[in-house]
Amino acid sequence: MEHDRKRTRAWVLHPEIKSDSGRRDAGPALEEAVALAAALPDLDVVGSNVVRLPKAHAGMLFGSGKIEELAGVFKQNEVELVLIDGPVTPVQQRNLEKAWKVKILDRTGLILEIFSDRAATREGVLQVEMAALSYQRTRLVRAWTHLERQRGGLGFVGGPGETQIEADRRAIDDQLVRLRRQLDKVVKTRTLHRASRAKVPYPIVALVGYTNAGKSTLFNRLTGAEVMAKDMLFATLDPTMRRVQIPDGPEVILSDTVGFISDLPTELVAAFRATLEEVLAADVVLHVRDISHAESENQAEDVEAILASLGVEDNRARIEVWNKLDQLPEDEAEARRQRAAREEGIHAISALTGEGLDDLLRDIAEKLQGVRHEEVLNLSFAEGKQRAWLFKEDLVQKEEQTDGGFEVTVLWTDRQKARFRKL
Repeated sequence: MEHDRKRTRAWVLHPEIKSDSGRRDAGPALEEAVALAAALPDLDVVGSNVVRLPKAHAGMLFGSGKIEELAGVFKQNEVELVLIDGPVTPVQQRNLEKAWKVKILDRTGLILEIFSDRAATREGVLQVEMAALSYQRTRLVRAWTHLERQRGGLGFVGGPGETQIEADRRAIDDQLVRLRRQLDKVVKTRTLHRASRAKVPYPIVALVGYTNAGKSTLFNRLTGAEVMAKDMLFATLDPTMRRVQIPDGPEVILSDTVGFISDLPTELVAAFRATLEEVLAADVVLHVRDISHAESENQAEDVEAILASLGVEDNRARIEVWNKLDQLPEDEAEARRQRAAREEGIHAISALTGEGLDDLLRDIAEKLQGVRHEEVLNLSFAEGKQRAWLFKEDLVQKEEQTDGGFEVTVLWTDRQKARFRKL
């Protein structure tokens, strides 16, 4: 059975290179890398450490003394896989594997492996395969098995190992073309679904945020759904959508998207663009932050950078949601509540306990409804469809019958007016 397979003993290294100015602090970065590794059930992380370097060595990444020292550590701990939290060139990977006699996986490879483990929908699987192929194309890793269809998954971890023949570049390109065609069909279907939703125009509220910020817990709290919500990086991958009735507000579609992470592989940003288009189509974007995390500010900057790369404009209605108040000491939580109350567009909440959600929902409703203004419409008797729509949307304040039809006084937003004109 798959679950009975021996877990791979892994070690996590975070290279801290002096010349890399503006990088994240090494301690939290290493913790995140360990948490990423722990997200894979096949791995047993037996150790981790930061390796400080004056500069990266072109052929080996680390200096010869450090390589020798680490080789002893890995042998003593029977390490089979070393995860390096950062980019590793194909040459560096090959040289380190030879020197340490272990398999090497860099940050991009690890994130791709997690995504391959989590993708549940056809679209998610195709996107991960495409991202992995683009990554593999540059290195032709021996552990690649998916092209032969011998087993599921991407095969970096727990695969057949060094005896596997190398996939050549042409085979990868052919596979990429096939996958693109399949993905185009899936994307077309998604576009049709989006177009059909536009005919019954529910506003879209999209949840975005760093992985493990609590988006799925908030989604479950607001919708009553049972989306997987664990204290784990990338616990959910495929986007989930539900209709939600906001109290004293409109009915909306709430969309829970894949979590972001610093240094998200460019291959994944490109591959998941179709999924993240729900954010581009959203009327309101909720940026959910784990306010109890020591790196919350840096995480927020990473999310904003990815949103900008996707083309989400700053002028779109945005609300910043400071989640996990329940994990802060009471005095810190109170300070956060007071600051959020002073600043526009910020809400301090706990998705777990429900604190602050009523105010958040009111703010969403206001942003969706906008400034409402009164207008008088003269409808003919033939415009029964338009009149019925106005009543259905609860926009009618007063109505009088005239010789030619109805004089209807409505209270609506510019958005509702535009939807009415399309009828």
